[in-house]
Amino acid sequence: MDGPLVKEGWTGPGRRDAVAMPLGPEEDGIHIDTRRKGTFEWWYFDAHMETGQTIVVFFYAANPNPGSGGKPGVEIVLLRPDGRRTQRLVPCSRSQFSASGTRADVKIGENYLTAKQSPGGLPVYEVRVKGQDLGCNLTFRALVNGWKPGTGVSQFGKKGTFAWVVPFARAAVEGTIADGESVLQVRGVGYHDHNWLDFPFQSIIDYWMWGRIYSRRYTASYAFIQCNDKVGNHAVKVLMMADGRDVVLSTGEFEFGKENYEYDPRAKHSYPRRITISVPDELEIDLSLRKILEAQDMLENLSLPLRLIARYLLRLRPGYFRLESDFEISVSRNGVINKEEGTALHEMVLFRSGR
Repeated sequence: MDGPLVKEGWTGPGRRDAVAMPLGPEEDGIHIDTRRKGTFEWWYFDAHMETGQTIVVFFYAANPNPGSGGKPGVEIVLLRPDGRRTQRLVPCSRSQFSASGTRADVKIGENYLTAKQSPGGLPVYEVRVKGQDLGCNLTFRALVNGWKPGTGVSQFGKKGTFAWVVPFARAAVEGTIADGESVLQVRGVGYHDHNWLDFPFQSIIDYWMWGRIYSRRYTASYAFIQCNDKVGNHAVKVLMMADGRDVVLSTGEFEFGKENYEYDPRAKHSYPRRITISVPDELEIDLSLRKILEAQDMLENLSLPLRLIARYLLRLRPGYFRLESDFEISVSRNGVINKEEGTALHEMVLFRSGR
């Protein structure tokens, strides 16, 4: 059941969707009025390449991060196979930003994302980021239907609304990454989601864990968001699974287990070495940590005044983990149980303890 202060968007019965409806192209268009203060929106892409690189790109209509002033901008992060990380944020003026309300078509300065979709087909996205020492020109070909949990919109008491849609949870990716003076030809697997909201989300969150599972046949995406006492310590749980192209499970009714915590001094937080997800008689996922790809004290990215505000006034000590785990997935459908295994990337953002 929803908490008394939180109303999630599930269409039912209960905290699930009997039928997961494909997204329309307009759902990946812009939703906010960028002139309205206190509203935020962004398009998120990531890809893990066969050559070991992981790249992350944000297109912000209004950046929700501290110190950003809600301005538009582009952020790109490259994690190299040897663990070296480069992050670049390019803020822009509102005059340099434009976005369609009918489909994914966003331009921020010289950077853009755009999507094309034929009737009955899956969308193809072009993502281009041009920077002085880091950029990309990538094509994402969706392999799974778009999805959203229920209506995609949840109400967090009087704080406001938060929306989340996933135009594709899995895509084949190819193109180039510009890393310094090198231009790398790459190919791999990618993901894209899109959020908009009208309040600072970090004000109600203790921690947020999410990840994707890509096996030969199945695609799964999950999120577990532990809210704080401002919204009754509500836990938002979101899980989808696709069999081939089709989304066959959309639910918030699952057990989420976290075990074998260890402390990491770089992030100044603890992380679980094992995560389990269980939808009885339907789906079981077991994630066992292989290695930490990234551990970060997020205060280090802020200016000194903002660090002091976050730590001493807001009582925040944000940390971040990007993890690689071995997984086992067991799916029960129509009386048949299928089991597959592989490796998965998953992440954690913590404003307070994640236990």
